[in-house]
Amino acid sequence: PVRFGGRGEVTSLVPTSIYLHPNYHKKFTEVLARVDAHPNRRYFVLKSIILNNFYAVEICKLRLFLKLAAQVEPDATRDNLGIEPLPDIDFNIRAGNTLVGYATYDEVKRAITSGLDFDNAMEKIAVKAADLQQTFDKFRQLQTEGDGSVPAAHKLELQKRLKALEDELNRHLAGEYGVKVSDGSTELAEVKAAYAQWVKSHQPFHWFIQFYGILNGGGFDVVIGNPPYLEYSKVKEYKVRNYKTEGCANLYVFTVERSYALISKHGRVGMIIPISIACSGAMGVLREEVACATRSVWLSHFSNRPGQLFTGAQNRLTILLASCRKTQPHQFSTRYHRWDAKNGERENLFPVLQYQQLAENSSMFHGLLPKMGCRFAADSLEKIRTSKTVEFFKSRTGRHKVYWVRVPGYFCQFLLDPPMARPEAGGAARVRGEVNDIGFDEKSARHVVHAVLNSSTYYQFFCTYTDTRHINPSDVSEFPLDLTSFSNETKARLTDLSVKLSKSCAAHTSQWRKSGLLSDSIDSKPSKPILDEIDTVLAGHYGFTAEELDFILNYDIKYRLGRSTETDEE
Repeated sequence: PVRFGGRGEVTSLVPTSIYLHPNYHKKFTEVLARVDAHPNRRYFVLKSIILNNFYAVEICKLRLFLKLAAQVEPDATRDNLGIEPLPDIDFNIRAGNTLVGYATYDEVKRAITSGLDFDNAMEKIAVKAADLQQTFDKFRQLQTEGDGSVPAAHKLELQKRLKALEDELNRHLAGEYGVKVSDGSTELAEVKAAYAQWVKSHQPFHWFIQFYGILNGGGFDVVIGNPPYLEYSKVKEYKVRNYKTEGCANLYVFTVERSYALISKHGRVGMIIPISIACSGAMGVLREEVACATRSVWLSHFSNRPGQLFTGAQNRLTILLASCRKTQPHQFSTRYHRWDAKNGERENLFPVLQYQQLAENSSMFHGLLPKMGCRFAADSLEKIRTSKTVEFFKSRTGRHKVYWVRVPGYFCQFLLDPPMARPEAGGAARVRGEVNDIGFDEKSARHVVHAVLNSSTYYQFFCTYTDTRHINPSDVSEFPLDLTSFSNETKARLTDLSVKLSKSCAAHTSQWRKSGLLSDSIDSKPSKPILDEIDTVLAGHYGFTAEELDFILNYDIKYRLGRSTETDEE
């Protein structure tokens, strides 16, 4: 597989075939014979796996060598305590910039033949790469036969030939970046210095020659990684070129695109990436690329409150798993998972994951991928689908407003009066920070919308489609809601519950001290029975089944009722 590290460098790769070679039985018999001939079966197996599969960086080397050494019982009567020479895996484990360089034959060909290729440069490069791969294979074979030693001269010759081919591709790539390699002028020294600086800052990694045998054979069988979650605008050292997803402007997106380019048609991809792949409008091109790859995809989504996938890393994350190519690919998703890092929940997080197949029309909100992991979520969300939204009923000049704080906790709190902040040292109160509002011409419309937006029905929608961190104005105005479809009786009941909820919120408002201000902070837990009444009314309107209503009422119930929402999120 290919494994990508935290800064975009290659840290490992492992080809693991998932289909049988035509000479499978013959080859397997030969391998078994070699295993039997070796004095330490386990050592030989691990050594062969390392040499033929893993491609990583220095820390990986050390861990692999320690694993090998642990297989040997020290024998004081033998040289080196009976431990064989450790294999040389410098050509398996390589480092470079994952995102800069030629990944495939087609990329090299496009670059070199974009002009007039009078001297058949492409053909010569392909021949050199193929010859170099044969030398690599011989180098690896020598390490698995006999005592595993390889003459130092062999390695030096390999490194020299690889460096020469790298330099040749670097010169072609530098030209694409507008960097001169040599123009024959008196400024040759300056040209050389500029080129050297470009190579140093960009650190090109040409997959095409580094792993020619693998890519010429179709690509890697497994690509896994935890790429950098870094906005492209913050990268000052280098620039990328020719990425379809460049508009997404994040290094993790480029890494996913590069992974798909490196994978074979039988291969699989696994990436730990930000949750924005599912819920950010800016990542639409990435979602299109994943959908067009004709591979089934499984997406599991994880919160950073109260527990995190990586301790201390405050990121909301998605694990993307992509299958081999399929004629009829599908997309599957889990719900948005919260869990407590204590009491064994972390250890049991993955075994209990549930996936829901996403229907073609499930992206009813800006083309985003819903984070839902069961049929009840899918069915209830489908039932609230409507062509009209809150936007249709709001008014720019409406005096009857609904307010909310942009950063929610475990409840989406919408209020009829704005939350206030008062200086501790005294002074006039003012509306607390990051408060948004939406206005309506009619007071009755405000009450109905107020009740609906506070409901667990809306909270489930919010967790399913948004980044779960911010309630943006579009998350409110574009929520599917057709007030004209509500009966007068339903509107009256929701209006009564809106007034009742507002009084409950006022009764459970306390002051939260921060930055010299005393800000209104509402504890929504005591109001949960009122919210349940609202959801019950909505269930009658939308036609939710008993199971769907139960799912909505108890959505994230453990964390919504068991924790201090404002403190936890802030």
